[in-house]
Amino acid sequence: MDKTAKPPPHQVGHSTNLVGIPTALLASAAYNAHPIPLRIAGVREMNKSFFTMLEDSPTLADAADALHKYMAAMFDLEPEQHEKAKRNDGVRRFRSSYLRLFKGWGYDNNSPEGAVLKGWVESRFGLFPTYHKEPILKVGSPSWAGYIAEKMSSRFHNNSIYVQLDIMYAFCQWALERFVAPGAAHLTLWRGVNDYDEHQLVERLGKRRAVIRMNNLISFSSERDIACCFGDNILEAQVPVTKVVFFSRLLPVHPLKGEDEFLVIGGDYEVDVSYF
Repeated sequence: MDKTAKPPPHQVGHSTNLVGIPTALLASAAYNAHPIPLRIAGVREMNKSFFTMLEDSPTLADAADALHKYMAAMFDLEPEQHEKAKRNDGVRRFRSSYLRLFKGWGYDNNSPEGAVLKGWVESRFGLFPTYHKEPILKVGSPSWAGYIAEKMSSRFHNNSIYVQLDIMYAFCQWALERFVAPGAAHLTLWRGVNDYDEHQLVERLGKRRAVIRMNNLISFSSERDIACCFGDNILEAQVPVTKVVFFSRLLPVHPLKGEDEFLVIGGDYEVDVSYF
């Protein structure tokens, strides 16, 4: 582990968020050890018919089909399967969708799509990103300005994209509780890294254990052998189920399928560090 790592900044996020608990608590290792439920304000209330419909789904595949149909109807996403839609004048224009963001993340989590996803986490959960193409050490820095420019670009930040992601997160949490990890508080997940540019050392707990500040949205794998493909240093974490935004089995077709990937809200995680 890098012994020269810089201490993390004190400010972890906004003073307010949309999940009803202090941002500093949500970002802490204490929350990860003892998680409490998270709900983005208003999502279930504004989409009551969808969650009522989900209760009639006997399998995860049926629930995913219900999600696809609901999102297509709500956000006019059916043409989005071809990533373009036509205006009345016949000119093609891009309509952003949650699926397109996950596709972009799968290619590069520092892409403009990745910036929008990190911006959604910042907006809803209050956590600042700590890395986008380069470390973001403070608000107002050049690296922060670059992140802001990409997250607000109209190419991907349109079509109520944050609302789409709100529904996606609520659906993911419902699916975890109903089909994948009923009653579980944590999942054991792994992340492979070659360096610690994207991770800030908060506290050493031992030779192979530490508290590390993760980016506000981070990828893990449910398989250690797969995590090894992404780096020689393997971080093992107990991730709260409440912090899972997306996972590989959630939808039948998506770009993250082959990596058993979990997209997880970041913060300070106690991790065990081992080597491939």
